[in-house]
Amino acid sequence: MTLMVLGKENNVDNTGMRFDKQARNALAFVTLRADGECEFMFFHHPSADMLLTEAELDTDLIQKSTIFHYGSIRSILSYDPNLRLPLWPSPEAARKGILRIWDQADVIKISEDEIMFLTGGDDPYDDKVVLTKLFHPNLNVDTTGAGEAFVGGLLLNLAKNTQLFKRCIEVYKYLWGHYSHREMSDSIIAF
Repeated sequence: MTLMVLGKENNVDNTGMRFDKQARNALAFVTLRADGECEFMFFHHPSADMLLTEAELDTDLIQKSTIFHYGSIRSILSYDPNLRLPLWPSPEAARKGILRIWDQADVIKISEDEIMFLTGGDDPYDDKVVLTKLFHPNLNVDTTGAGEAFVGGLLLNLAKNTQLFKRCIEVYKYLWGHYSHREMSDSIIAF
């Protein structure tokens, strides 16, 4: 069964889906290391996503979206850096690529490893690190590291109630302007 068929069977609108007759989807094989962390191996050269051109994007569809996961014209921008260094030419290229989009995002799902990578090895559990090096005023923060399930549930509920998202942004902007980073950290964790 293809992803397209599975999506249709579950009422997923695949209007913007594109196919390439010359390339397949990338494959990722995931194993669990003894320490409980994931390790990845990829087959991707060239994969269909690497060959997608700007002309193939349905910008009208994107503009109509409530949430567009990864990039946006003016929807809620949800971003998962999903750092996989073997897919980048170098660690520096990965860092620059991720941070190029970072300040545009409204919701970012990030792991402890990604925090350490982006901050140069800082403690991912230190709220001050996240707030001073990675936080920006439009960003909603989940410091629990709950992953894809959390982001999926969050995006589903934000799509159903965009006023909730707008209210969250107002609260964070207020907090950012009126409290210290330590106080902000406490507020975000309580949220």
